[in-house]
Amino acid sequence: MRYLTLILAFLAAPVMAQDKMTLMLDWFVNPDHGPIILAEELGYFKEAGLEVEMVAPADPSDPPKMVAAGKADLAIAYQPQLHLQVEEGLPLRRVGTLIATPLNCLLVLEDGPIKSTADLKGRKVGFSVAGVEEALLSAILAQHDLTLDDIELVNVNWSLSPSLMSGQVDAVIGAYRNFELNQMEIEGVPGRCFYVEEEGVPTYDELIYVANPETMNADMIRRFLRATERATQYIMNHPQKSWEIFAGTSAELQDKLNEKAWADTYPRFATRPAALDHARYRRFERFLLDAGMIETETPVSGLALDLNAR
Repeated sequence: MRYLTLILAFLAAPVMAQDKMTLMLDWFVNPDHGPIILAEELGYFKEAGLEVEMVAPADPSDPPKMVAAGKADLAIAYQPQLHLQVEEGLPLRRVGTLIATPLNCLLVLEDGPIKSTADLKGRKVGFSVAGVEEALLSAILAQHDLTLDDIELVNVNWSLSPSLMSGQVDAVIGAYRNFELNQMEIEGVPGRCFYVEEEGVPTYDELIYVANPETMNADMIRRFLRATERATQYIMNHPQKSWEIFAGTSAELQDKLNEKAWADTYPRFATRPAALDHARYRRFERFLLDAGMIETETPVSGLALDLNAR
């Protein structure tokens, strides 16, 4: 009878509550977010005691601001922009990495007049976001003793590949090699990428997780990163199955562009999302300082945190 009572008491015990976390995405759900979606679908967040609410922003510039204001726990952001946001005084720190290589590239028409970045002289170059992209362009041009004065910058808003395919501009900066390049191929207008990290720009983490160091729950973030690390390992071991799970979450993801983007993206996921490369952040901070994009050099501790270091 005593054992029966114990069993009934166990069955009646409440299920341990999950810690709720709000994650601001950088854009609508796409293959860049693979480890997050897989961690949810495979139950890794639940096993980590987390209930993660993923929110797509109306404006891609909003997520870091939401975190800085204490209105979200985490946001997906971009390492290059983080340096500028910290310079502006936003209370943000990188706490993890999602995509550990640049995705940005200088995109041109495959059969167009630009065969090397030296051919940019006198050409129109489209961009979407002022600031970092100008620094990237300056570094690319400097290899050929050129400056921004030698090109015509055109703000094409977010219409990168369409403006290139229509002939409005001769090149665009800010295009993603896993998306715009595939989009152009699918539309029958092949493009070619000049990879920024091969054109005078120090390498960096494309997508990172940022938190407000004054309000963040470090233990909760550690559990989040462990869950996404497990998901990344699963993706590396089972890329096709992972794509099927990912695409199965939304009919909008089940098209040729997303499938091709998945194949180009998953090898770039950070296999150690919590790991911090101090030298990488130091180099990029110095790069922006030398380019005149920031006025003071912030130490790595003011830009990024290693939550595993105790």
